[in-house]
Amino acid sequence: MEYLLIGYLLGSIPFGLLLCFLFGYGDIRKIGSGNIGATNVLRTGNKFLALITLILDISKGGIAVLIAKKFAMENNIAVYAGLFAIIGHNFPLWLKFKGGKGIATTIGTIVVISPIIGSIVISIWVLVAFMFKYSSLAGMLSLISAPIIAIIFKLNHLILPFSIITVMALIKHRKNIVQLINGTEPKIKIKK
Repeated sequence: MEYLLIGYLLGSIPFGLLLCFLFGYGDIRKIGSGNIGATNVLRTGNKFLALITLILDISKGGIAVLIAKKFAMENNIAVYAGLFAIIGHNFPLWLKFKGGKGIATTIGTIVVISPIIGSIVISIWVLVAFMFKYSSLAGMLSLISAPIIAIIFKLNHLILPFSIITVMALIKHRKNIVQLINGTEPKIKIKK
């Protein structure tokens, strides 16, 4: 139980929000999508800050999994510690449960749980983002692939948690899904 709490608390650190305040950009929730993640930080035009946010958000899930792998007696607890890090990012107590969409934290979780699946998920994200320039589409398609890959590799213990992660991501992206259908979803743009 304590590893789930550690995962949640790690996940709930709003790095994008904190870094934007620290670097003088104010409240990141008041620009772009209003999200606290790296894609919205990129909308400030500061690529370095977006990269740092991405790395820190990825690390939240990975660190939660590593702590549980190191100290927990049950093997499966590490997977759920990562899941709770994602829940923490998406629904942080400190921000009245209004957080990010959890893609980076999810990728960090998946990479540490299964480097093979993580590598495939990242490759799909990069490919879709490069081809279509939609961060939301890249995130959703890459995460939909995770439980499918677990089924293909017969990693049965990962099918349920990866399915939960995928459903959570799709729910958090419901507005983006509507915008993608309507052709109003903003593409990835980098200010010069």
